[in-house]
Amino acid sequence: METIITNATVLTVNEQNEVIHGGAVAFAGDRITYVGTTPEDLSGYGQVIDGKGKYILPGLINTHGHAAMSLLRGYADDLPLKEWLEDKMWPMEAQFTAEHVKWGTYLTLLEMIRTGTTTFVDMYDHMGEVAKAAESAGMRASLCRGVIGLGSPEEQRQKLEEATAFAREWHNQADGRITTMMAPHAPYTCPPDYIAKIIERSAELDLPIHIHMSETVWEVEQNVKDYGVRPVQHLENIGLFARPTLVAHAVHLTDEELDILARYQVKVSHNVVSNLKLASGVARVPDMLKRGISVSLGTDSSASNNNVNLFEELRLAAILHKGVTYDPLVVPAEEALRMATRYGADCVFQAEQLGSLEVGKQADLIVIDAHQAHFQPAHNYPVSHVVYAANGRDVTDTVVAGRFLMRNRELQTIDEEKVIYEANRVFAQLKQ
Repeated sequence: METIITNATVLTVNEQNEVIHGGAVAFAGDRITYVGTTPEDLSGYGQVIDGKGKYILPGLINTHGHAAMSLLRGYADDLPLKEWLEDKMWPMEAQFTAEHVKWGTYLTLLEMIRTGTTTFVDMYDHMGEVAKAAESAGMRASLCRGVIGLGSPEEQRQKLEEATAFAREWHNQADGRITTMMAPHAPYTCPPDYIAKIIERSAELDLPIHIHMSETVWEVEQNVKDYGVRPVQHLENIGLFARPTLVAHAVHLTDEELDILARYQVKVSHNVVSNLKLASGVARVPDMLKRGISVSLGTDSSASNNNVNLFEELRLAAILHKGVTYDPLVVPAEEALRMATRYGADCVFQAEQLGSLEVGKQADLIVIDAHQAHFQPAHNYPVSHVVYAANGRDVTDTVVAGRFLMRNRELQTIDEEKVIYEANRVFAQLKQ
């Protein structure tokens, strides 16, 4: 059955950043079949939805996170990253079972669907639970078993085999909605020879690599102490950037390092809220964009954010860099929106399928209620309202692969009451 949403303002985020007033988007199966002005004859459509007073735009893409860590939201705040990780997060996460990961993930998926995210990247353990939750909820995801290589050779081998088995089993599953990557956690948690093994496995499987990189000053300084070079040069020397790569954070980079990332077409997930909350710093996003580096938006986990409402990242990405550079032009609203959509699609290596509303692309879209005071007055530049005034709570409908995951603010694929109950139940089991 072909569905059409009519009489809306359509923000296509296509190459021309086209905005269509009185527009419509139609989809059948998992594909977009029409984008344009509302047709006069609607008799051929099986379902016609009146979008008057609404905006339609591509689903948002969250390119870095740890969904199950929603269970640790608010548990340890206002700490530097190293202390936060080693003294608070890792001891709690060591207690996580597959059930903890399951319900923590569902809690995050619930929040993402409600706030307009249709695709997410996740790096964690017990990734089979994450994949099953994403499949059941109808979400699109790029998933990877995060590997920390600080243990014994046997532990390293076991983790690599787990990551490989997961990547093989789930790549292109859930009707193609789930893809996978290989994921050495970070240069400071994985020895060089271990990263090299993961690179080899990435090549064998023909999969991209996702890694944390240069998040803090401490991390960069430690890399110099341990290996004599900064993380970017270190990873280049190992050969990691020879593979398609998405790095998370990339906060502390020199001009030379930015040039290296640009040369290898390395993708970057900008986690602005998490980086600010953990006092990690501010990434040089304007300089990345000038070099043609593909920069997307990520929330990181709800333990360091403390939510996965990507509209907050969108607004901050547009305004923070203006303040830091004293230049109001560095990240205009249109560019910020592309970071949340079109560039996000590129960062999950699906630019041909996702990130804009165009015929033939996947029917991943969201609908926003713009008939509210903070969207007024209505004018011909709605991108400004989306970036600077909107919030995830304004989303009324979330569609992935042509399926409504939320319709008129009612969740269609997740039992919200059950998820909230179970998340609190399994959190209570943890020894704090």
